[in-house]
Amino acid sequence: MKKITSIILALSFVFSLCVCANAEDDSLSFDEDGNFRILQISDPQDDHYPAYDLVNFIRLAIDEFDPDLIVMTGDIVEDSRAGDFGIDGENFREGVKVNGDYYQTVMNVTKTCEAIFSEAERRKIPFAITQGNNDYGSGVTNEDWLKIYSEYEYCLTTDMSNDTDGRIDYNLEILGSDGKPAFNLWMMDNGRGISAEQIAWYESESTKLTEANGGKPVPAIVFEHIPVDDMGNLFEECNFWDEGAVLEGGKCYRLIDGLADGYYAGAIIPGQSSEQFASWKKQGDVIGAYFGHWHTTGWTGIYDDIELGFTYGCEFAKPGPYGVRVFDINENDVENFESVLYTYEGSVKKGNARFELQTDEPYKVYSNPIEEFFGAIRNTFELISRKIKQLLS
Repeated sequence: MKKITSIILALSFVFSLCVCANAEDDSLSFDEDGNFRILQISDPQDDHYPAYDLVNFIRLAIDEFDPDLIVMTGDIVEDSRAGDFGIDGENFREGVKVNGDYYQTVMNVTKTCEAIFSEAERRKIPFAITQGNNDYGSGVTNEDWLKIYSEYEYCLTTDMSNDTDGRIDYNLEILGSDGKPAFNLWMMDNGRGISAEQIAWYESESTKLTEANGGKPVPAIVFEHIPVDDMGNLFEECNFWDEGAVLEGGKCYRLIDGLADGYYAGAIIPGQSSEQFASWKKQGDVIGAYFGHWHTTGWTGIYDDIELGFTYGCEFAKPGPYGVRVFDINENDVENFESVLYTYEGSVKKGNARFELQTDEPYKVYSNPIEEFFGAIRNTFELISRKIKQLLS
């Protein structure tokens, strides 16, 4: 009996060492040159017959950017929608939800996740997810989402907030050369909006990190699916004939030149504020926040000293553009990190799929009929004006 007990204790000790080793392997840290790269992918929003280009998109993005961490900001699945053709192995249907059959819905979600996560898992690249509105729309409980995530060794998604609604909130620390947190990532579940409980959890954990850091906030960025209303403060009201004008709520707006630039398909009405943004300012740690949800929007701006960014989606059942955001953070200057957008061009079928650096321009509007119409009028008047000047000269 003593011998058996000794063997059991020995095995337990070995197992505990293995667990510790895995925990250490799961930690994120800057490399020997002090660098850390994050690849943000948003809104794959697919089903158990994933689009050919989506699978290639993920594979190509990993090849191209070689990230230390992949962050997927929500809408992993399309809940239920009709209308795709020729993009995957099942035409005329796009969605995982099977009404009245929860088990099959979970199986469909599981298969979708396998296609989307497998490339990172195969290459042993850590990845993390925030929940989106379509993930909730699937009807799969967060408890079952966490079970699916737990099947992947390199998935870092967990629930730390323990709020009554069961939302999946957590943070990921990036350790510096001294083994202490040098940078922090807040992964927030706002697929159903942000609650007071979630904000309280963030403030509590942020305060703990600040205290452990000698009273100095640990610089951090936030990832979540739906943008905060405060992003509207990077827009200005304008005339409908102004370059970059987009219609929202009966008025026209455009990005404020010098504060924000990139591609945008719509505007957020300025003058709004959120409790979450106010909380970030109160804690003093958040220096950037990045979102998806709008699919065809990719722009970046700075409001009240916090960089705010929309990142493109990659649901190929909907029109593009599609793209990713790449973050480069250096341990010696974490507050001056870089976030850069890239667009996915070409296609698998054409054999010319690739990523291209987005050249940010103020007032660059994607498929905006108002801008196209009045742009054509402006161009016509400019042409007439030049002709008149030529005749008079």
